[in-house]
Amino acid sequence: MASTSDTTVPARILSTLQKIVGNRHVLSSRSERLVYECDGFTLEKNTPDVVVFPRTTEEIAQIVRLCHEHGVPVLPRGAGTSLAGGGLPVGGGVLVVLTRMKDILEIHPDDRYAVVEPGCVNVWLSLALRGTGLHYAPDPSSQGACTIGGNVATNSGGPHTLKYGVTVNHVLAVEVVLADGEVVVLGSPAEDTPGLDLLGAMVGSEGTLGIVTKVWVRLTPDPQGYRTMLAIFDSVDDATTAISRIIGAGIIPAALEMMDQGIIEAVEAAFQFGFPLDAGAVLLIEVDGLEAGLDRQQQDVTQLCRDCRAREVRVAADARERMRLWKCRKEAFGAIGRLSPSYCTQDGVVPRTQLPEILRRIRETGEKYRLRIVNVFHAGDGNIHPILLFDERDSDQVDRVLRASHEILSACLELGGSVTGEHGIGVEKIGFMDQMFSSSDLEAMHALRQAFNPRGLLSPGKLLPTAGACGIEQRHPGRRAAL
Repeated sequence: MASTSDTTVPARILSTLQKIVGNRHVLSSRSERLVYECDGFTLEKNTPDVVVFPRTTEEIAQIVRLCHEHGVPVLPRGAGTSLAGGGLPVGGGVLVVLTRMKDILEIHPDDRYAVVEPGCVNVWLSLALRGTGLHYAPDPSSQGACTIGGNVATNSGGPHTLKYGVTVNHVLAVEVVLADGEVVVLGSPAEDTPGLDLLGAMVGSEGTLGIVTKVWVRLTPDPQGYRTMLAIFDSVDDATTAISRIIGAGIIPAALEMMDQGIIEAVEAAFQFGFPLDAGAVLLIEVDGLEAGLDRQQQDVTQLCRDCRAREVRVAADARERMRLWKCRKEAFGAIGRLSPSYCTQDGVVPRTQLPEILRRIRETGEKYRLRIVNVFHAGDGNIHPILLFDERDSDQVDRVLRASHEILSACLELGGSVTGEHGIGVEKIGFMDQMFSSSDLEAMHALRQAFNPRGLLSPGKLLPTAGACGIEQRHPGRRAAL
């Protein structure tokens, strides 16, 4: 990682950073820093002034103290899988990449918790827990790449959050470096920690309150069994009706996922699972728990799907077939590369009963802006992920994607939902915050951030709007009118 400096960071600061983490763990040449100009949200880019790779909490504390002393912005980054620009270095500054801090420090099966560093990849913990009878429940579709620190920053979800909850429901405590370099622990492995829920505020704060350097996570007992079903429908409307009927019947599946025809086409080309290419939509439904009740739940779900005109309901015959089904779902985004050179994934939420309406709006938006939009999403909790296909080399297509994204997220709000279910606000959605929240709500959020981050040096330009303009419009004057 050694580099020849061409950064604008003063030599004395660069030299101190090199002393803290070692020369080879500091990137200062433009060609190396360019790799970190964006995350999974590629529509906005900005190059950090310097990139550092610390290995310990103390190194991070020293970096933050140095930046605090000199008024330099600091932004933490994990694997860069954020889809809302959470890893975008808006104001330049020092990008603190946490991927060297990747260890699983402790596993306590009897107390059902583990301690991990923020750069630990989500799936690594799942693999380490095999044979213990326990697992870490949050399972984002990018779990093979995303880090637990990043999951904490955005309060990530995943297919199994319908039953098991999102990241905040599985974090017991965090070690955090605050804006002035102080190191604190919020929460405790013990249940019901007294006092204000500062841990809850930290999870989902997207690096604006502190840099998480250690995470105590809750471990969940493995269910005795699973029943995994694939329900095939001729239309999206029938599939979404089945979703409401299943939940309305009092059945809470471990996961309830939907893929429309466009995604089916991409997944089938990639994995040849045998999905019917003429299907309008498929539901991937999984129930788990005590073996004694699973066959009945499977029968009930199957009947409800048939009542909603499912033309076929397949049941995974064994663990291998179950894993193939989940591979198709979790790698669906990667398969999109077969359909388009670029894509933008949105992340909105609507009440389940509004799924037919939001999908209709998405279809109309695609037609309006001459864009192909495909859908794969967490249908059980109304968390939609419309994927807009385009070529980012074409500026006209980029503008149309931005306009279409804005309309889709606005429609989510109109239907009583939210502009994010698990991807966070980042820079992409700041402009929606004053539509989602009242001015007094935003003032309270600003006051909390001010208490933790009084100089605004931690992750500037993220999560909360600033005076005047915000989000995309703040850095691209005139685009607000286009949106």
